[in-house]
Amino acid sequence: MPVSASNPLAPSSLDGKRALVTGSSRGIGADTATYFAEAGARVVINYRNKEKRALQLVDKLAAAGGTAIAVGADLTDRSAVEAMMDRVREEWGGLDILVLNASGGMESGVEADYALKLNRDAQVGVLDAALPLLSQGSRVVFVTSHQAHFIETTPTMPEYEPVARSKRAGEDALRARIAELQDKGVGFVVVSGDMIEGTVTATLLDRARPGAIDERKAAAGRLYNVSEFAAEVALAAVEPLPADNTRLVGDVSSFTD
Repeated sequence: MPVSASNPLAPSSLDGKRALVTGSSRGIGADTATYFAEAGARVVINYRNKEKRALQLVDKLAAAGGTAIAVGADLTDRSAVEAMMDRVREEWGGLDILVLNASGGMESGVEADYALKLNRDAQVGVLDAALPLLSQGSRVVFVTSHQAHFIETTPTMPEYEPVARSKRAGEDALRARIAELQDKGVGFVVVSGDMIEGTVTATLLDRARPGAIDERKAAAGRLYNVSEFAAEVALAAVEPLPADNTRLVGDVSSFTD
């Protein structure tokens, strides 16, 4: 390969590994999946309704010598999630890396409890469905934001608070499974970062609160872009687990003072 500009993973370091990244037809998920594929992993590109983008990414990775499949699944639909895992089992027999990247809740026209359904209930549902495919040495990575991770102690923008609280609820629900995962030999890590420039969430937040991203950038000094943050997510899947199962990306002084 390579396809990406700066992959943090060594070539061939994931040879033989199998990875599923939820919400990976674009953004952080797509870049994370690309890093995995470049390092030799077989990758599932999961999408909800962006099939064309998912297939384009699969073709791009294949053209560069990687192996990937696109599997559509609305993560709030348990039967769709089960079908996705059945496809993984049929294709590859199991999983070594599961990245829970998909999230949402700021979209227009969704039901009032959609954020909680996606950011908490669906995350647990995907883990439940994937658990039979995971084995000794596998890794589960949950992707979140500082605004959600620290929401109990540091207020966030009102427009983002419902999403932040739903993501924190998802993190808590997954953390409650750590002992179970450890018994199975599966590692678990949360990757938390500040607002990421170029993501759908950042775009929607800036639309709801004009200037929000510039304000946050001024307060933080700098914000990671999509590829930079995806590199941290990819590393979290392979590096030794932090003692508290948490990888904090970038400056957190605004959240811990």
